[in-house]
Amino acid sequence: MSFDRTRRQMLRMGAAGLAGWSLPLAFGQRALAAQGGVLTVGIPSNPQTLDPINQPNHDVMAINQLIFENLVGIDAHGQRVPQLARAWTISPDRLTYRFDLERGVTFQNGQPFSSADVKYSFDYVLDPAHKAFRRPFWTVIDSVTAPDANTVVIRLKRPYRPLLDYMSKYMGIFPAGSREQHPGDFFRHAPVGVGTGPGIFVQSRANDFVELRRNPNYWRRGEPQWERVMFRIIPEESSRLASLMSMQTQVISAPPAQLFGQIRRSTGIAGDSRPSPTSPLMLCLNTRKAPFDDPAFRQAVSLVLDRVKICRDLCYGAVKASSMPFAPDSPWYDAASAASLDFDLAKARATLARSKYATDASFDLLYVQPAYLIDTSTTALFMQSQLASIGVRANLRPLDFGQMISQAMVGNHQAVLTGFIAPPEATYLLNALFRPTESLWKATGYDNPAFVDLIDKSYGADEPAGLKALLVKMQQTIAHDAPAVWIGALEVQNLWRSEVKGFEVNTGFSLALGGVSVGRA
Repeated sequence: MSFDRTRRQMLRMGAAGLAGWSLPLAFGQRALAAQGGVLTVGIPSNPQTLDPINQPNHDVMAINQLIFENLVGIDAHGQRVPQLARAWTISPDRLTYRFDLERGVTFQNGQPFSSADVKYSFDYVLDPAHKAFRRPFWTVIDSVTAPDANTVVIRLKRPYRPLLDYMSKYMGIFPAGSREQHPGDFFRHAPVGVGTGPGIFVQSRANDFVELRRNPNYWRRGEPQWERVMFRIIPEESSRLASLMSMQTQVISAPPAQLFGQIRRSTGIAGDSRPSPTSPLMLCLNTRKAPFDDPAFRQAVSLVLDRVKICRDLCYGAVKASSMPFAPDSPWYDAASAASLDFDLAKARATLARSKYATDASFDLLYVQPAYLIDTSTTALFMQSQLASIGVRANLRPLDFGQMISQAMVGNHQAVLTGFIAPPEATYLLNALFRPTESLWKATGYDNPAFVDLIDKSYGADEPAGLKALLVKMQQTIAHDAPAVWIGALEVQNLWRSEVKGFEVNTGFSLALGGVSVGRA
């Protein structure tokens, strides 16, 4: 069966599924989303934990960032903004960060917030006995001190440029003594009252919903303007869209890309998109398994893929084509390195011919189904067709996102097609995939101490010139070794109903809902 015919069949099936799902809802029960003061949000994945030190993905972060806050935040445009710290200074040697805290902040249980809580939170995460999933982000910290109730001083072992950027997603502040007071699964499943954010946890049901209520004593005056937020877990993208159209939800993440442009122009619906320049669609190649243990074979796979067609025709503009970790309009992008891995069919054949697997090569290609972030099913089919044109057989294996990531984290795969979400930090994903001590390293198994050294040097680099020079060297190494295959940089797309006010698309994919208001439909 041809690729184009198969793709048409899949698109018809998706449209039929959307129609079948939406009609009963449209004429069924009165929609919860229409009730004033209740904001109902459709997200793809079920939160496995609500503990801010273990949060695994951006869907959980959308919930957690309403419950917990940190010293510094990131706004919708990827810029640092004050949060629990109203100001900060950095020493000339970039080893000492001094934070001036907000006054008059209380936790949701009424306990006053102070520097002691910040110290306690960081100390807890840094203690290896607690096995915090996000601990690696903070091991560069040498000490956290609280010289007075309104001041925190963090001293580093070495300069660490991403410190402030990582605060927004990869930790939250909780009250001193709260872990001892609430042992077991309290933070994982029901963290009631232990955040400073605008939303207080109420209840949840696995694979169904998470409910938060308004924090009446929230320290930001005038927020939040909703009474409750209901997060509905809707894995299938056409079902999420149907829930929006039938007023079951008012905001959804990751809508079907092929329908986004049409639906955003519908009456009563708004939508927008924003580039997420460090969040890629990519192939993670297990360099420790054949045939990806050969750099020439990996290069051939990169060269045979027509990224422009994939991004324009199959991803409907929701991905910006690039064979490097950065989009072409990024100040970090190196065009010369990209050119060596961009689509070139003749070069792909020649490169394959000099690889260890010049004939009869095959591998299993895992991809996410149902779609997560973006539907990759037609992209996988297209890749299969392009690889076949040079004599390589790709066996397509759909898995749900949880299964896929668990297989990748233990290296039980050959190749994985997926999207990743990254903060606005150039080396975040490079470090996660290529440093052997990181939890995602086995997704590639790429072991190159010189590359890790470049990452470490980038942490101390002066921006922007010093950082750019190191990033170019990293891209040159990627061009030579092809430890993974980048397809392009993702765009964040959201749809919402017109009664929702103040919503902005966030470059980090997390839904920022604290300043949103909602009326009746």
